[in-house]
Amino acid sequence: MIRTTFYFDGFNFYYGLKNKSHQDRVWKNFYWIDFVKLCEQFLGPDQIIEKVKYFSAAPLNAGKQSRQSALFKANKLINGDKFEIIRGKYYKKNIKCNICNQVFQMPEEKRTDVNISVHLMGDCALDKTDHLILITADSDLVPAIEFIKENYPHKKIKIYFPPTNSSADLFNTMKRKVVYLENNKYRFENSIMNDIVYNSDQSDNAHIPSGWKISK
Repeated sequence: MIRTTFYFDGFNFYYGLKNKSHQDRVWKNFYWIDFVKLCEQFLGPDQIIEKVKYFSAAPLNAGKQSRQSALFKANKLINGDKFEIIRGKYYKKNIKCNICNQVFQMPEEKRTDVNISVHLMGDCALDKTDHLILITADSDLVPAIEFIKENYPHKKIKIYFPPTNSSADLFNTMKRKVVYLENNKYRFENSIMNDIVYNSDQSDNAHIPSGWKISK
């Protein structure tokens, strides 16, 4: 069987999904999804999921952090070690307004690109996977992709663009072989979790955030 690993650029994926939900309200239902189940629907008959790796950072805003934690907990309860979270970090960055000269603090995510690159190349070097699927539209990851294509040609790598996001550099690097996730709405629909998610022995659970309740 072909071992397949999925790598989610969490910041890129979430904000692409959020932008799509502004265009079509139904997509807000897909904030609360089982990531492993979503990925399984893209597998060929000779493929198995080795791991789903989600790269993100805990938001500085308490409400956003709570919602993210609920989503991650639900996915861990369902999928155990098959779902892995790799964390970067948010920092406060001072931004000066060119009009009023006031200084504002804006959150900036750090380390995610490096973390993704390290895991992509490390999983190839340590032979932990055969097929790599990267969910991103961040062209900063082109060097890591090109390194793998040159040094591990027996490893297959593919790009999935998050909803509303794309990259000409990634598109060209992959010789136009990309998947647009917004064209796979039914797979998202199949991956929606129950409002309350339990682990196998019902000893722990996670609740959908109230603002993410599925619209009927």
